[in-house]
Order: sequence, then structure tokens, then C-alpha cells
Amino acid sequence: MEEPGFWDDADKSTKLVQEAKNLKDTVELYHGLEQQYEDIQVMLEMGYEENDPSLIPEIQEMLDELAVNLEKLRLETLLSGEYDKCNAILRLNAGAGGTESCDWCSMLYRMYCRWADKMGYKTEVLDYLDGDEAGIKSVTIQINGENAFGYLKSERGVHRLVRISPFNAAGKRQTSFVSCDVMPDIEEDLDVDINQDDLRIDTYRSSGAGGQHINKTSSAIRITHIPTGVVVQCQNERSQFQNKDKAMQMLKAKLFILKQQENAEKLSDIRGDIKDIGWGNQIRSYVLQPYTMVKDLRTGEESGNVASVLDGGLDPFISAYLRWLSLGCPDRRMSSED
Repeated sequence: MEEPGFWDDADKSTKLVQEAKNLKDTVELYHGLEQQYEDIQVMLEMGYEENDPSLIPEIQEMLDELAVNLEKLRLETLLSGEYDKCNAILRLNAGAGGTESCDWCSMLYRMYCRWADKMGYKTEVLDYLDGDEAGIKSVTIQINGENAFGYLKSERGVHRLVRISPFNAAGKRQTSFVSCDVMPDIEEDLDVDINQDDLRIDTYRSSGAGGQHINKTSSAIRITHIPTGVVVQCQNERSQFQNKDKAMQMLKAKLFILKQQENAEKLSDIRGDIKDIGWGNQIRSYVLQPYTMVKDLRTGEESGNVASVLDGGLDPFISAYLRWLSLGCPDRRMSSED
């Protein structure tokens, strides 16, 4: 039989090992940057001495790689929030726009899964609700990887899409909205008192077209915290008890965050406000018609390559947000009508 505190000590040991690995990776990245810089200097000297213009493309490629790695290291220095190193739980909810918004929700779901894959992160679907005709009404995914929450906290808010609707026979331009809520997956036992009388616990059958979402028993769990209106759902596990445990963990994390928000200094650092899913509240616009542009309304960051962004190319927007955040969240550069 293990001695009291055995598992606590094991958890602490695991966290220390992980922290040591993260520090080692950072040091290795720094040394790698030094080596890249020296290699570029050598190539430049060779080019000048031999007057060989054929070396220019290779040097440019080395400079581009150095810039990418330097930006990666710089971003890590901006991840200083209390929960930035945690895994992230990301929830998407279709808003105004009906079927069009459900389709937009499925596009964002794909975008975040592609981004996570490029980062080497693992994704796990916790809750999934199909749209009535197409797309997704809502989906909750857990994204596991170092600094997942630190990066994805840039995505919380309302995302707006403008395009020619594929669901409109007249081919009219349609505007759709989806809200994105991101919270850290806080694994430790949080000091949150929950009165069981304040909870409404509902069971239902897992939804979805099949595969990982299918479940023929009423094992999915929805927990509503009546005093605050906070709702959490989990249907990923086969066991109702496992789903309930995960949902309670999520509920504690959300209530803990709400408690932290009572301190104004923590308000923007941890979660931020999720406003109505509609006009005037968007943080980012994705325009496909009459021109192509993705524009972040907080930082002013924009890209004309919408296809790349929707394929998971979020790094420029995440980088711009973290820089913006480090400056103390200055006033928005643009109005939501831009």
C-alpha cells in the first residue's frame, strides 16, 4: 500500500520533469539560433569572397528559418500568464445565421484542428452537436500541448464570416457569426466550493454522425450551475461516470475563473468577456466576398490569404495578439464596422 501523499509526490515529480524538459528545449532553441546566426555569417563571407550570387537563395532561406525560430522564442517570452502553459479547452457555438453559421462553425473547427496538428498538439472532442441541416451547432475540444492555452487565448470572442452563401439559391452575400470560448484545462484540485443543490445534471445520448461521436447509451452529461448559469457538457467517454468527472472538472475551472474575474487585474488575462454572438461584437472578420481578407479588429493584423488562415495558419494573428497583450491591451485600432 502506498504511503499517504504518494500520488501527490508522483504528480509533483512529473510536473518537475516536464518543466525541466521545457527549460531544456528553450535553451536548445537558443543555442540553435546562435548556430544559425553563425552559419549565415559564414555564408555571407563566402559570398563576398567568391563573388558568387548563386548563394543568395540559400542565404535567404537560412534567414527565413532564423526569423521563424526567433519569433517562436520571442513568443514564448510573452507567455507569462498563470495558466499559459496549460492545455486548452475550446468551445465553438454557432450564432446568428442559421445553417450558414453552423457551416461556419464546422470551418472554424477544422481550422483549429489543423492548427493544433501543425503545432504537434493532440485534440480530443469532449462534446459535439450537429447542425439541423449541415455543419455544427456546437463543439467542445480539448487541445493538449505545451502553451496551448497561452496561444489560443487570442481566439476567444466572436468570429465573423462574409461570403456568397452556398445555401442560398439566389447567391446572395451572407454574414455569419460563431463564438469561441477558450479556457485552461486546470488539472489540480481547485479550491471551489460547489453546493450540489445548485447543480442540475442532465444525461443524454451522444450526438454526431458516427465514428468517435457515436454513442447508443445516455452517457453524455450536461451540468448547469444554476446561480451563475454556467453550463458544461461532456460526451467523449463511454462511461457516464467518466463524463461526469470531466464535466465537473470543467465546471470547477470555469467557476474558478469567474472567481478570479472579480479581480479586475485578472479579467483579460484569463478568459475575457464572451458577448452576444452577432453584429458589433466580433474580434476578427473573415471576408471572402467581394474581396478576400482576414482582419483582427483588436490588433489590426490582417492577411489576404484567407485559404491559408482557414487551413490553420493562425500564427501571425496569435503573435500579433500576444504583442498587443504585452503592451497592456491598447484601444482597438479599428471599429467593428471596418
